[in-house]
Amino acid sequence: MHLLIPFAFCRSEGCGAALPTLKLPHLEKLLARLTPAPLDQGDEFSLSPPHERALARALALPVADGLIPWAARQAQAPAGAWAFITPCHWQVGARHIAMSGAELPDFSAPQSHALLAAMQPFFAEDGITLQFDRANRWLACGAAFDGLASAALDRVAGRDIADWMPRGATAAKLQRLQSEMQMLLYTHPVNEARSARGLPAVNSFWFSGTGALPAAPRQPASGPAPLLVTSLRAAALTQDWAAWAQAWQALDATECAALLAALEQGEIGALTLCGERHAQTLSAPAQPYWKRLMTMFNRQPASELLETL
Repeated sequence: MHLLIPFAFCRSEGCGAALPTLKLPHLEKLLARLTPAPLDQGDEFSLSPPHERALARALALPVADGLIPWAARQAQAPAGAWAFITPCHWQVGARHIAMSGAELPDFSAPQSHALLAAMQPFFAEDGITLQFDRANRWLACGAAFDGLASAALDRVAGRDIADWMPRGATAAKLQRLQSEMQMLLYTHPVNEARSARGLPAVNSFWFSGTGALPAAPRQPASGPAPLLVTSLRAAALTQDWAAWAQAWQALDATECAALLAALEQGEIGALTLCGERHAQTLSAPAQPYWKRLMTMFNRQPASELLETL
């Protein structure tokens, strides 16, 4: 069992204030008995957040910043450059444009299909084909995404998009396409219906997960594939730190407790904690009972590790 936990800590005043209130007894027991690997260091400005880097390494994907080919992997495409296209709501202010931190509410598959059909001809003019993946995410294939580093949606959500827009000639074409789609979507019947219901408009899109799969795939790392735990994500992206703390304590009582129980049965397990900058993996081989007993007296507050991420 290998837990991969994104948004374990965020570098914000609100998160820092919530951290000391956490009661995470199962996590603290795990930290006492697991051995840390070298820290995967980064910074909060990388295009690929730490949890994406950690998952990519476990799946033997390239980890170049902004070029982890998540879309190509989802498409199961051995050739071509791919991207995720995420329909989204941009909040336009006097001085900046921010991506909404929350997913589009009540955005149904029929609405998504209707917008995809309207937008497809414009993408096709730039040599990009669109495919429906799920309501809030499409797949796109085209030379425009070859070698184009892009910011993960988790980096942009709730923030000024200007800080995360890609650079270069190809990026300029995609930004033009974004502008064209804003005009198209402004009067689209889907948005008129959403406006009548008081729902945010789908007024733009974000592209991420860009790149191509390597010609010679590598074998995934040995050991259990990580279980990506997403229960902290929504609260972190909307900066609801009371909800984040509540979600952490629920996570401690469920997934962390399950991993601890597996270790106590002598199984091999691992834990990867990810913040905005770094990822820390801890693991342990099966241990005899006497050694497991000794670790009970070697605990540190979980907050001490989390705040370093």
